Parts: sequence; structure tokens; C-alpha cells
Amino acid sequence: MTDGHLFNNISLGGRVGNNPGQFRLYSGGLAWKKQGGGKTIEVDKADIVSVTWMKIPRSYQLSVGTKEGIRYVFKGFREQDVSNLTNFIQKNTGTTPEEKQLSVSGHNWGAVDINGNMLSFNVGSKEAFEVSLSDVSQTQLQGKTDVVLEFHVDDTTGANEKDSLMDLSFHVPTSNTQFLGDEERPSAHIFWQKILTIADVGSSEEAVVSLEGIAILTPRGRYTVELHMSFLRLQGQANDFKIQYSSILRLFVLPKSNNPHTFVVITLDPPIRKGQTLYPHIVIQFVTENVVEKELSLSEEVLAEKYKDRLQSSYNGLEHEVFSKILRGLSGAKVTRPSTFRSCQDGYAVKSSLKAEDGLLYPLEKGFFFLPKPPTLILHEEIEYVEFERHGAGGASMSSHYFDLLVKLKNDQEHLFRNIQRNEYHNLFNFVSGKNLKILNLGEDGQDRTGAVAAALQSTDDDPVDPHLERIKNQAGDEESDEEDEDFVADKDDSGSPSDDSEEGSDASISDGEKEKSSKKEASSSKPPVKRKPKSVDVESSEKRKPKKKKTKDPNAPKRAIAPFMYFSKAERANLKNINPELSTTDIAKKLGEKWQKMSAEEKQPYLEQSQVDKKRYAEETAAYRGAGAAPVDVDSADGSSD
Repeated sequence: MTDGHLFNNISLGGRVGNNPGQFRLYSGGLAWKKQGGGKTIEVDKADIVSVTWMKIPRSYQLSVGTKEGIRYVFKGFREQDVSNLTNFIQKNTGTTPEEKQLSVSGHNWGAVDINGNMLSFNVGSKEAFEVSLSDVSQTQLQGKTDVVLEFHVDDTTGANEKDSLMDLSFHVPTSNTQFLGDEERPSAHIFWQKILTIADVGSSEEAVVSLEGIAILTPRGRYTVELHMSFLRLQGQANDFKIQYSSILRLFVLPKSNNPHTFVVITLDPPIRKGQTLYPHIVIQFVTENVVEKELSLSEEVLAEKYKDRLQSSYNGLEHEVFSKILRGLSGAKVTRPSTFRSCQDGYAVKSSLKAEDGLLYPLEKGFFFLPKPPTLILHEEIEYVEFERHGAGGASMSSHYFDLLVKLKNDQEHLFRNIQRNEYHNLFNFVSGKNLKILNLGEDGQDRTGAVAAALQSTDDDPVDPHLERIKNQAGDEESDEEDEDFVADKDDSGSPSDDSEEGSDASISDGEKEKSSKKEASSSKPPVKRKPKSVDVESSEKRKPKKKKTKDPNAPKRAIAPFMYFSKAERANLKNINPELSTTDIAKKLGEKWQKMSAEEKQPYLEQSQVDKKRYAEETAAYRGAGAAPVDVDSADGSSD
């Protein structure tokens, strides 16, 4: 690049761990962005007050101090980069980079240098280590000579690092000349008071404001939310999370379309951990119309000095607005609200599905956000292209009423948002086009190349189709539509099979049976009244209405193969029943059908493989059964196909 220097694999040092990213130094300042997306740091050249170089094991370290007292450390530079960057920094910022030496002697006796919010321990003229006083949660004076620093240890620090700094103890003898004391206040006391004026201590004793009974969808539960001066605490019955404000990237306030709730999302880097699961987004759900009044536990002096123009002494208004305003003032994080996009129902999002989960897709000014589960944030700058696809390309009957949106990222990852209503196409297409995102369906001249865009608009029927009903009709999935199981969709002439097993009946077959009974009842009630005929005629007609006798089952006949959906139903039915004990058998069948229809081909693959193995087993057993002189068995009906 002509204006500056660009480096990859440069790590950001500090308590968040050594996260690799891209470092850019240009005439206006510097910027660092985490690899794979996430934390971004930008420093204007006017805010730079000091720059130092240090040779560390295997690379060089660049330390940049700002007017706010914050110091950023970047690691991973080569020796040949030092001279080039030194000249560029001096020419464009007017600051001359200094060189520091790293102490490797292992001595623990030296001097302390406090510069801004950074404390460095020096052995002679060389630096042994450096810590940020903004990470200090408590400091104590032990005896007359010892000062102990306790550091914030929250649930985000351990996300990437195995070890975290917990505490640090300094011994300051009374003969110390750097912090001169007297008999009443020894040198250690002077040093302790110096740290108190810089470190953010005491905020853990009392929360600035608390909100009780807050519904959090991710990680799920009801929590008491405490906002302290330097961290956020979530206290639930089973979990307790502590989150430093330095880990908060951004806040999102997103009302739900035609719903009395509003999402407030806290995006973190690094994320919090619960067991083996990482949560980069905390999704909070507020009742939109809920009004609260809160007084902040901060003195007028603190508000005026530290939070001037950022916080007020009291707030009165909608709960989600009060929460977001206070959190923004304490953390300094920016707040993102709905964009100019509007759906057909004048909402801020469109209904869609992602990874077999229903939710809302919010088109924002700088990205897309799918909520509530799994919360997925996609920035426009990460997108390689988007593609509009006709829903159910395999020939589903509702393909003209719904379409899918495929988002391909530059790192080859894909997100498929399914079941978006057709009448949302124009609004979504115009929004995507306005953001200058590449649409794969369109050529350079803007014409539809694949026909998928036009197919989404061909139908003129604006009456919405119930997707749940359509999924029940196609529960075996698009790729299984030509191999329906007779147990799954019972034929009216089916008189039973020698290998019928009542325990293998699916939930969906029960549902279809109930529908058949209902349809017969409606048909009989709609017939016009007729004069009663002679008894002999009634007997004859009643004989005709009698069901056919079931054929006697052969206990030696092979058991029929099971369709893929049946394996899926077996695996998921008990879990679904435990989660929703109030659901009837019919409702469970409907839910299973919906979930199966939403699953991708990759997710269905294990059940398809089980079914193929079972079909092979059935074919082999059928051949042996026929060879033994038994009655013929219809192999086609057993593998799930119907005429």
C-alpha cells in the first residue's frame, strides 16, 4: 500500500491473551483487527503520546501510549520492520519511538514506574514486566511494607488462556527513596495510595445499579444483572458470570416484529464460557412496555469527573432503554439500533430459519443479525456474496411462497437462512443491493443468471401457505419424497403386512389416522338425509362397510426396513416429550415433521445411512425368506416407496 504499512499475524498483548490479527499503520494513525472478526482497535495519530520498541523472544514488540492513559501492546514484528516503522511513525506523528530493553536476569528487586494506567517493574534500566492498573480490582496494605494487588478475573479471560494473573505482591521497605514516607505514613502507604488513585477499585463492593428477574435467552435463564463501575455481573440460580467492560464490543437494541418484546444483545470478545460452550453474544429479552425508575449509586463528584456527559444521576423510562443507556455510559460501547430496512409488516426483521431453528433475521446497516438462537452476527465486510434461492428446489409445493437466502463468507463459511416469505423478497433484495453486496444470481449487467430470483416471484398468489402443514405433508424431506413409508402415510387399501410391528408405528401415522377419521366424519355429516330402506338393504350395506379381515401374520417374515425419518423420530421423540410434556402425540408428530423438514442434507445423513443399512438387511432376509418357500413379500413397499 502507498499510504502506510500492513502486517498480518500481529498479536494484541494484554489480559485478553495473544490474539493474532492484522495491524495497519498509516498517516492518520494505526488500526488493529482481530483475525476472523471481533475486536478492533483504532488510534488516531493525534492521540498517540509515546511509542516504544522492545526485543522479546522470537520477535519485536511495539507499545503505543495514548492521551487517555491507555497503552496498547502489539507483538510479532520482525527486526527489519523496526527501522521502517520507526521512520514512518516519526514522520507522520512527530513522536520519536524509544527502545526498551527486556530484563532476563530473573531478579525480583528493582524500581516501579507508573505511566498512565500502566505499572512497569524495572531491574536497573531494563523492564522485567508490565501490568495495567485498570485490571486491578482490589489493593490492600499488609503491615507497613507490603502492598497486594488483586486483579479482575472474569469469565471472558479464561476463554482463550489456561492461566490468568490473580494477584501480585510488592515489598516496599521504609528506606525506599522513590516513595518517600514518614513515621505515620511509610513508603508502602504512599505507594498504595498512588495505586488507589489510578486503579478501578471499590466498584465490586456495591453495584451502580441492579435489575432483577431479567430473562436471558443466551445463556438461558433468569438473572439479576448488576452493573458495576468496571464490570457486569450476571447472577442466576445455577450460574454466575463476571464480564469486564473491556470485553464488550458493541450493544444491539432490536425490537421484535409484531411482538411485545425487545432484544438487547451484548457482543463480547473474548466470549464467556459455560462448560465447553462459548457464548460470544449475551441475548437479553425485555418486555418492551415495561417502565422502571433507577437511581445510580455514584456520587456527584464521580459523575462529573469520570462520566461527564455519559451518565445521569437517575433514569426513568422503558426498561431496555434504561439498561442500554447505563451500560453504554459505563462501558463506552457503541449501540446499534434497527436500520432503514422494513419488512412487509413494517417490522425490522424477517422471519427465517437457521440450523433447524426458527428466528428473526435483522438486516442492519453494517451486517445481518439472526436471533435468538443461535445468535449469529455477519458483517457486510465479511461477505463474499449472497444468493437468493427458491425454497424447496426439489419440487416442494410451497416453493413459490418461500425462498432461501444463502450468505457465503470470505472464509468459505456459509449461512443458509430458510423459509423467508416470498412477499419479503423485494424489500430484502433492494436492501442487499443498496449495500453493494455481490448477488450471485445476477450477472454483471444485473440480469438473473440462474432463474432462482425470478422463480421466487413467479407466483401471483399472495395468500400465505402454512409451512407447518406443508412440512407434515412432506415429513420425509425433499430427498425422500419418492420413498414414503407405508406406516408413515397409510394407504386406504392396506390390509396389513406379515411383518407389521405395532411398536414401530410413527407419530406421523397417528396424526394421519386422526385426520382420516376427521375427514370421514365430516363427509358423513355433509350427506343429505335419505329415506330409510328395508332392513335387508341396511344389512347388505353394513356388510359392505365392514373392514376387511386382516391377513394372518407370518412370525417368520422379515421385518420391513425403516425410513430415515423413522430413525430420526425414534432418536428425538423422547427428548421432545421431556422438554414439552404438555404436547399431545399429534403435536409431537407435527414438531418432529417440522424439524426434519428444516434439517440440512448433512444433518439427515446419519439417518439416511441407517436406513440404507436396514434396506440391505431387509433385501437379504427377504431373499432367504422367499427361498424357503414362504409367501412373496413386496420389497418395494418395505423400503418406503409407494405406487
